[in-house]
Amino acid sequence: MRGGAGLLALCLALVTTLLTACSGDDGDGTVRLRVLASPDLALMAPLLGDLKAETGVDLRLDHRADAETKTPDRDRHDLAWLSSDRYLRLTDKSATRGVQRTPTMTSPVVIGLKPDVAWKLRAQVPGGRLTWADIADAAAAGTVRFGMADPRHAGSGLAALVGVATAAAGTGAALRPEDVSCDRLRGFRSGQTLTADTGPALVDSYADHQHETNALITYESDLLALNATDRLDDPLDVVRPEDGMVLADFPLLLLNQAHRTAYDKVTQWLRRDSVQRQIMQHTLRRPVNTTVTREARLREPVGNALFYPDQPAVVKALLADYGDPDRRTTSQVVFLLDFSDSMRGARMAALREAFAGLSGADPSASGKFTRFHRGERLTVLRFGGRVLEEKTVTVTGPKDLTALADTVARGDYGGATAVWSALDRGYRTAARELAADPDRSVSLVLMTDGENNAGLSYAEFVRRHEALPAAVRTAVHTYPVHFSEADAGELRRAAARTGGRTVDAAGSSLSEAFKEIRGCR
Repeated sequence: MRGGAGLLALCLALVTTLLTACSGDDGDGTVRLRVLASPDLALMAPLLGDLKAETGVDLRLDHRADAETKTPDRDRHDLAWLSSDRYLRLTDKSATRGVQRTPTMTSPVVIGLKPDVAWKLRAQVPGGRLTWADIADAAAAGTVRFGMADPRHAGSGLAALVGVATAAAGTGAALRPEDVSCDRLRGFRSGQTLTADTGPALVDSYADHQHETNALITYESDLLALNATDRLDDPLDVVRPEDGMVLADFPLLLLNQAHRTAYDKVTQWLRRDSVQRQIMQHTLRRPVNTTVTREARLREPVGNALFYPDQPAVVKALLADYGDPDRRTTSQVVFLLDFSDSMRGARMAALREAFAGLSGADPSASGKFTRFHRGERLTVLRFGGRVLEEKTVTVTGPKDLTALADTVARGDYGGATAVWSALDRGYRTAARELAADPDRSVSLVLMTDGENNAGLSYAEFVRRHEALPAAVRTAVHTYPVHFSEADAGELRRAAARTGGRTVDAAGSSLSEAFKEIRGCR
């Protein structure tokens, strides 16, 4: 027993010695602290020697790609230094509650565009002040092909996602669950051609693939630093979106309360005016001290600083909707459009106007976020007393949208209204598409201005719907648009049965109704 106790004492002594060497006083008065760090903090390495010499605190940075999304291990790290701690504070409040944080520098998430693309887009906007909506519109049209860090892992990618989604919501406030109930970012996402797990890796990848990608979404500091190198054929035009940006403040977090004194020394040193100037020069990030004069290229105002979501469910929904940037999935919408005689005249004109808006003719911010986008698969099924025509296109350019518009523009009408026969046909189309591509997202939009008076009864539609494969019943939802004299009660029942919801066009317009359900699945 004595031998065992002696061995245990020796082991404890060795462990204490090792921990002192990594975290604590190393014998010459220097305090060594283990720091969990985002890869973006690697740029601070040249200043850490000065920090140690002037404060006696030696920061040992452990750069980890998941630093901003994984709860810090306080047994392994004394501090955390992140580009942003918003995700952690939102998703793991118990781990960050009461943790002291000190912002050390700032940088907004912005967009870098190749000069020719920037010129083209600015020429289309009054004053040349581009917005996230303009970028989303250009991505949907195929004009912008961008790189962005994976929002599931990198703070810059998640901040960009929040910025775009906030602009799409159009509220100017923090995103709410109802703001992301329908994914409005599909057009934007269709333009992403490059990704990486971290910001620095993304910048390197863009430099290697700049002939395949014409835009880069990341921190302002990354773009300015990349422009200052000889790695680009042409410097990127830095666009600070007019509708707001999310700011990173690169906080230093105190995880181990035993090192509060050392932490205070470090934060006081980092926030000195002289050090803030050095940080600005080394990293091209903006100083947190307003007394420090910014370099000319950092004097552009950041404008409206967007709110970060305050509900975990919002971020979860955003990340789930955006999915894996490396995995390209297709979405399909099947439009079931009433072409009965009652749709002649003004009603049909409203329908055609709605489709023109979805094809890119709507210049509003909401129109730019809800337009048809490259890679999207679209089906138009016209019906009267029977199915009159079914046309499917995959959008690759204007010619495909023109073909779809031609289908909607056809003048032949039916003498009756077979609502449930059309919906049954829509589900058979959806089943066929899912059989060909099980990963495809398919939804149905049903627009009618009258009651069912031909074809299948509602009860027969229900019987056929229940006979569909479970994968089709659960994955494919119907979104009826209630218009004019249509039976609102039956449309609501159909929506509830299929997992969708009804949109009432009576109080607005068909254009607004279609935009409201764009992206719903």
